[in-house]
Amino acid sequence: MNEFSFDFNTIFRLLLAFVLGSVIGFEREKKGRDAGLRTHILVCVGSALIMLVSIYVYELYKGVAALDPARIAAGVVTGIGFLGAGAIIRSSEGNRGLTSAASVWVSAAIGLAVGCGYLSAAVATTIIVFFTLSLLKKAEARLDK
Repeated sequence: MNEFSFDFNTIFRLLLAFVLGSVIGFEREKKGRDAGLRTHILVCVGSALIMLVSIYVYELYKGVAALDPARIAAGVVTGIGFLGAGAIIRSSEGNRGLTSAASVWVSAAIGLAVGCGYLSAAVATTIIVFFTLSLLKKAEARLDK
């Protein structure tokens, strides 16, 4: 595959990352969180692209140089950790932004899964995350009463 070929599988994966990131981002946006729709889309699609590039480079240089696609994925996880840390606000009332930071982090993981072709895990994780963000807050409130 040269750099000018049109790879439908790659385009599909990037579009799926867009859709899955949108699902989580929409829920966050609906609740008025700073890390909303666009943030989750960009993190998910960016992570998918980084994983796709990692696999592409691995295939390109297989047998020529020792490369490990998982190393780039590990860098994404670390980098997103720093991004998430910026979303956490400490105050005398407690910590805010932990859930937003976690949702950005899991959006990156979903993007990585999509990028490497593990689509069933990406979709299942998105469903679980959406359920967690949209419904479990109500259950927590009931338990606190």
